[in-house]
Amino acid sequence: MKLWAGRFKKELDPRTNDFNRSLPFDCRMYRQDIEGSMAHAEMLGKTGIISADDTEKIISGLKGILEDIESGKLRFDETSEDIHTFTEGELTARIGDAGKRLHTARSRNDQVALDIRLYLRDECDELTEMLKSLVSVLAKKAEEYSETVMPGYTHLQRAQPIVFGHQLLAYAEMFIRDIDRIADCRRRMNVSPLGSCALAGTTYPLDRKAVAERLGMTSVTSNSLDGVSDRDFVLELSSAMSIIMVHLSRFAEEIILWSSFEFKFIELDDAFSTGSSIMPQKKNPDIAELVRGKSGRVFGDNMALLTAMKGIPLAYNKDMQEDKEAIFDAVDTVEKCITAFTPMLSTMRVNSANMRKAAAGGFINATDCADYLVSKGLPFRDAYKATGELVARCIELNTTLEELPLEEYSKICDLFDDGV
Repeated sequence: MKLWAGRFKKELDPRTNDFNRSLPFDCRMYRQDIEGSMAHAEMLGKTGIISADDTEKIISGLKGILEDIESGKLRFDETSEDIHTFTEGELTARIGDAGKRLHTARSRNDQVALDIRLYLRDECDELTEMLKSLVSVLAKKAEEYSETVMPGYTHLQRAQPIVFGHQLLAYAEMFIRDIDRIADCRRRMNVSPLGSCALAGTTYPLDRKAVAERLGMTSVTSNSLDGVSDRDFVLELSSAMSIIMVHLSRFAEEIILWSSFEFKFIELDDAFSTGSSIMPQKKNPDIAELVRGKSGRVFGDNMALLTAMKGIPLAYNKDMQEDKEAIFDAVDTVEKCITAFTPMLSTMRVNSANMRKAAAGGFINATDCADYLVSKGLPFRDAYKATGELVARCIELNTTLEELPLEEYSKICDLFDDGV
């Protein structure tokens, strides 16, 4: 079925048809397409644009199609151009001429703009729940290790002592902000473009707000050109997911380091590790490495979306079909990463003794030493210099600030006493 038959005297070249069609990837929006169509048909009936009898047939037919798709009874027709064409064609085959009235006062331009908003709105909700579960795991782990001392790092050099729980909660804060960004994005995308039609609206007496309310959307788009031709909500979600992947990638990098023999701060559960085909001793943090690697994939999706949209004149252009594969891939990738990452964290074992041992080295209490001298009245910059000399002395004697004798402290600054 071709929705644009009549003007053309030739069938589309099979090679062009394969290039042009989007059903292989936009078919995942079948539920949103059908729900949007049912809301549209209901409004057409209530406003008298189509008859009550046709409305009833359309809605009943659409419900049947939805049930058959989800049960596996109905498969997508590979010759259909897109999910909209498939649904309308199947509906018309089932109920006859009434199915041909569904598209009254609607274009595929505002139809697809609605579908992608509804689909991504659902994915925003899914992402939010997944991030909340991740934060919950981090909170539990942070409480469990609230007194586990470890070195904090700057420049990947030991800097100051912290507790492991504090380190974990830093990532929890990042993911909480990610949740806020997703919520902001969801709020802006939850607006109905239906009624924009192709680009200039329609002369039919539509009740756009009724359709929006029926679909759980907060309002309708104010400008018909904007309604069908912008995908900033897609770009915004893609950007928010890129930031999620930055946070996951940074965390994954630390997991990889901490699980190495050089650190031995943690051990990942066997269920979230792999081995080597030749080195029997290996236990590799492949899940964390894949999360780190897949961040680049999501960044690439974001760049593809930005590039596709940047030079398009108003209103709709076929370029915009390219938004779906990229955003779908980004959503799928982020959700897979969180799905694997959360239980990996939940099951990891922490080597508190090794963390404490590492915290004892590297002079990470040097800042505390300088602060001690400041509390005795010494200006900070002088206290900083004196502490640096103490560290140099420790290196000469192959000892630590904790083990350095008091007389060595006193040689450098007479403000040190037994309280040090």
